[in-house]
Amino acid sequence: MQVNPVFVESAVVLAAVLCVHMAVWNQHSWCSIALFIQAFYVQHKWDRLLRSGGAVFQFRPSANSGIVPASMVMPLLGLALKEKCSASGNVYFERFSMVITITGMMLALFLSLIAMGVTRPVPTNTCVIAGLAGSAILYTTKQTLTVSEVIEVLEVLLIFVYLCLIVLYLMPRCFTPGEALLIVGGISFIMNQLIKRSLNLSEVKGDPVNYFLPVVVVGSVLLGVFFSLLFCFMESETWVSSLFFHIMTAVLVLGILMPWLSLFIGRHPLMWLWDFVMLNDRRLCLVGYWVFLAVVAICVVLHQNYQRQSGSKKHQASTIIRKYFHLIVVATYVPGLIYDRQLLHVASVGCLAVFLLLEYVRYFRIRPLGQLLRQLLTLFLDERDSGPLILTHVYLLMGMSLPIWLFPSTCAPKGVLAGAGGLVPYAGVLAVGVGDTVASVFGSTMGEIRWPGTKKTLEGTATSVFAQIIAVAIFLIFDGSINLNSTYSWIVGSITLVAMLEAYTSQIDNLLLPLYLFILLLL
Repeated sequence: MQVNPVFVESAVVLAAVLCVHMAVWNQHSWCSIALFIQAFYVQHKWDRLLRSGGAVFQFRPSANSGIVPASMVMPLLGLALKEKCSASGNVYFERFSMVITITGMMLALFLSLIAMGVTRPVPTNTCVIAGLAGSAILYTTKQTLTVSEVIEVLEVLLIFVYLCLIVLYLMPRCFTPGEALLIVGGISFIMNQLIKRSLNLSEVKGDPVNYFLPVVVVGSVLLGVFFSLLFCFMESETWVSSLFFHIMTAVLVLGILMPWLSLFIGRHPLMWLWDFVMLNDRRLCLVGYWVFLAVVAICVVLHQNYQRQSGSKKHQASTIIRKYFHLIVVATYVPGLIYDRQLLHVASVGCLAVFLLLEYVRYFRIRPLGQLLRQLLTLFLDERDSGPLILTHVYLLMGMSLPIWLFPSTCAPKGVLAGAGGLVPYAGVLAVGVGDTVASVFGSTMGEIRWPGTKKTLEGTATSVFAQIIAVAIFLIFDGSINLNSTYSWIVGSITLVAMLEAYTSQIDNLLLPLYLFILLLL
């Protein structure tokens, strides 16, 4: 019997929703179940629109809409964070987590309204279910959030609407609806938080490290939107346009982003960064080690391109070759997680800024590197890079870094969570660096028994789970801050659940898998 992979994917997400519901058990967790039900119905409407070409924008082909897994990420993340902050007695971040939950639900409902609005004939049953779910969520919002928090949610929704219009128009075929919800929704939330804190500098507090990511994200969005609109009216490949690009980038970074960041950290960012890196010899050693790995990665890219040029047949990087970069990233992140997570946090944000800038240079063909980057990266394209942007390497970086960026340090005594929470910063390494890599390599080379309805194999999934368990044991040996207590069965169950999601999802697994493992380990 043919199995629809969308149903299995939804079942895995439902299992994660129920896990969170059983751990939290409040009004918001019940709303998350209602949200899942309406997202399940709406996903089929989106899938039908994508197949018929009736969607408003051009979305990534060869994938379903991904509404169910994407819709549940922010609500479940907020619920898990709220439970952890409530246990630690941090009232401020407990309220903040509630805002995350409601914001995620509102964004998902908005995307559902779009699908129902453009579907003909109007899906009556889906409208009724979405209406009931929306009513429950709105009632819960009224009961649990203050007026200022509701306004904050509406601000994020407004930013999301405008960003979606801009991003989906300028970057066709780069995202599925679910990926757009996840990425643009996250960017909208970050932008709103940065604006809010910029207007209330007297209330700014906390670790300066946490302000680098919002400034980089907002700066990257501003840079991308500005030049995308500008180069609609002028040629981007000339030396004059390239010079203008470099000048305006320098103006944005040095004239806007640097002063903006200095307002939060109280010092010039470059001086702060110098003192931060030079704090001790261990940090210098880590930076030197990371530079060495970066050189190795560049050598792999150059070597593979040399083979393509010297070969008589068309050469394309295989799955195993692409997974070399996963291994390099694992070798990059594990020492940082063990020895200096703050340095890893800052370094990963800096790497994100560099990756996005280089992608702009490649996309706009900015001289002198634009055309060269196009030639070098074409070798590593896969079916997910069907749009004008190449984002696979950015997704890999984000997947490894998101658990570090999202780690609730203010709700963790001494910066460490008890039980399975001790593995939360390693969620990206486990899900993407180890699990996804092993599943792809073993599945493509030795896999014979395929999961029904997919190209993934049982052998790949099984070896993925086994490899992640071994990785957990290794982390326990080298990282003395991890104390799992008696949560081994929960860890194995979480890893298995996420491995099943990897087997059946057609979305960007580098983003989804770490987030779901992060949520489950946080409970």
